[in-house]
Amino acid sequence: MQLTVIGTGYVGLVTGACFAEMGNEVTCVDIDERKIENLKQGVLPIYEPGLETIVRGNVGAKRLRFTTSLKDALATSDVYFIAVGTPPNEDGSADLRHVLDVARDIGRHLRHYAIIVDKSTVPVGTAERVGQAIAAELESRGVEIPFDVVSNPEFLKEGDAVSDFMRPDRVIVGCESDTARDRMRDLYATFMRNHERLLFMSVRAAEMTKYAANAMLATKISFINEIANLCERLDVDVESVRRGIGS
Repeated sequence: MQLTVIGTGYVGLVTGACFAEMGNEVTCVDIDERKIENLKQGVLPIYEPGLETIVRGNVGAKRLRFTTSLKDALATSDVYFIAVGTPPNEDGSADLRHVLDVARDIGRHLRHYAIIVDKSTVPVGTAERVGQAIAAELESRGVEIPFDVVSNPEFLKEGDAVSDFMRPDRVIVGCESDTARDRMRDLYATFMRNHERLLFMSVRAAEMTKYAANAMLATKISFINEIANLCERLDVDVESVRRGIGS
């Protein structure tokens, strides 16, 4: 497939490189010209084991390219991954400015049916706002172009992100149309050869799953820290307890 990944940070770069490694043609887009020029030369903005080799190999094979022009990328793709940052606001809420800016850019340049995939960590209801932003731009252009917005949250651990992406324990896809479901199933088919780990659900359920997973991880960390404090007071090896409950 021909894919566009918007954002070349931790999530976007891993996503683009790994999809290219599986045979897709991927264009990664970023507004940072210096970062794009470095990526073209094989200089990565992050370190992740195995990522540099995959990037260099797929750039050489012409399956992976980098550009600052979203318009050019959209012209050759029909699946667009939004993987830009969502930093917290002062009140703790997610700053969706970059996500919605990308959505509006897509609406300004869309020429054919496309699937827009939210890969960033975003609150429940963001896909609806993305769809509204795209639709508003299409309306201002006076055109009617069908599109679907999909939620496909990432579950990547720093230091093991490439392995997590290439051999996922589950892939969550939230979508509302059969067309989007079939296209996403085709896209991830190469990752499911040995075991089906693709879970389809509603868009809002997928968005909620990502936040629930993050909260559960934080809860587990807080819980084992409390158990460690108790073990220290009772002269118990916390590593034994951790293995016992974790197995």
